[in-house]
Amino acid sequence: MSKRQFFLGMLLASLIGGIIALAGVSFLVQPPNATSFDDKQPASFVNLLSGENFTVPDGINFVASAEAVVPAVVHVKSQVTVGTRGRSQRDPIQEYFGIPPRDDPRRGGPEGRTVMSSGSGVIISPDGYIVTNNHVVENADRLEISLDNNKRFIAKVIGTDPTTDLALLKIDAEGLPFVRFGDSDKTKIGEWVLAVGNPFDLNSTVTAGIISAKARNIGILSNVEDNLSVEAFLQTDAVVNPGNSGGALVNLAGELIGINTAIASSTGTFSGYSFAVPSTLVKKVMDDLMQYGTAQRALLGVGILDVSQDLAEGLGVDFPVEQGVYIRSVNENSGGEEAGLKTGDIIIGVDGRPTNNVANLQEMVARKRPGDKVEVEYIRDGETYKTKATLKNFAGTTDIVEKVIPKTYEFQGVMFEEVSDKVKSSLELSGGALISRVSGEKWRDAGARPGFIITSIITESGRVKISSVDNLLEILNDTEGDPIVVLGMFQDGTEYYFEVD
Repeated sequence: MSKRQFFLGMLLASLIGGIIALAGVSFLVQPPNATSFDDKQPASFVNLLSGENFTVPDGINFVASAEAVVPAVVHVKSQVTVGTRGRSQRDPIQEYFGIPPRDDPRRGGPEGRTVMSSGSGVIISPDGYIVTNNHVVENADRLEISLDNNKRFIAKVIGTDPTTDLALLKIDAEGLPFVRFGDSDKTKIGEWVLAVGNPFDLNSTVTAGIISAKARNIGILSNVEDNLSVEAFLQTDAVVNPGNSGGALVNLAGELIGINTAIASSTGTFSGYSFAVPSTLVKKVMDDLMQYGTAQRALLGVGILDVSQDLAEGLGVDFPVEQGVYIRSVNENSGGEEAGLKTGDIIIGVDGRPTNNVANLQEMVARKRPGDKVEVEYIRDGETYKTKATLKNFAGTTDIVEKVIPKTYEFQGVMFEEVSDKVKSSLELSGGALISRVSGEKWRDAGARPGFIITSIITESGRVKISSVDNLLEILNDTEGDPIVVLGMFQDGTEYYFEVD
């Protein structure tokens, strides 16, 4: 080794060590009244590793990035009560490929018991906010968070967004290590990345790979509510397996550039590629969930398809570009219609950024909120135009949507709430009362489960149909101490009953 190489190596090691030390100090900083994770994540000193002029010397390892990130990646253990055969919680990667978990009742296990699944999460602020996948926490009765130092906490769900498969959790802690958000827009194909998570319950596992592609749509979220899913994944060859879901994808500077979500595999285990929600979208959704309790979806209001040779042949036209987004329909009173967009237009850019495909366009619009304006660049009849469009919400307005917290009622350790009109319509119910939480042993041992809708009760006087929560509580108070039979169904239509003394 020459003196020059030795000097450069020592200089680089000193810089990395200094940066990590300075970052440790910033973990203790917590701004008050934060409404965005820009506020909750204190500004760091200039990080040379993420500078545009920094190049990776030959032989560099990933120690600095791993040491900075591993303490801020947590193990999320989800407890779900299985009420009827076939109802269970799975790891999101197993869910995608149809692989039953160890405790799935379809494997022959008993019904009506508690099953556990696990995933990962990333601490994104020193006061205990954690981002993970919606899959990891969906239908959970209890969420236990294990830190890298083995400390454990019970997490509260602040909000979820199934359309991006993201969720925000909160634990009661201060001064925690956290991962800063990076800019996924600046990541480049071929760039080195690390995946950090808890595959197969193996805590704090780090794997390395490169960015293989960007703006990938693999159809994993195709069945979400209102068909508003957003898939524009970062694709990487870093090894990701069941249990990695919700974990961190970071660059060499230790910045969060994605949340690991899925893999492409025919076996359910890693066989080449994994996919992560890009950090630009993650941060926007996390800010929404923290500030409003629900994700704010902005819509352009157009039906779209990828420009392709197959589409051109099907329509019998010649497209003037090889990449772009073809407008097949425009919704009435939408932002797109008001901006003058028409069927047949080809969108090629939003706010100065190219839109090469549907996934790319959906992600860029999903970063906005209702009422935001975007500049749309499009081609019509071979000519290029620009227009300003005001984005709207699903209801067709520019209002911010606040989370509606349903009113709950308690009886003998069981929390009840009204059944939503949407659920009533889907199950063809005229009434009922929803069990939202079960903490009382009597009802839990009898078979009461969260998510169960009570439609009628059999008392010593006969069968009574339940029209509302007030109606249910009246009957329960009148029959307190007497045996009753509770009848109803789960929200997937599975009918069920149990007896309570």
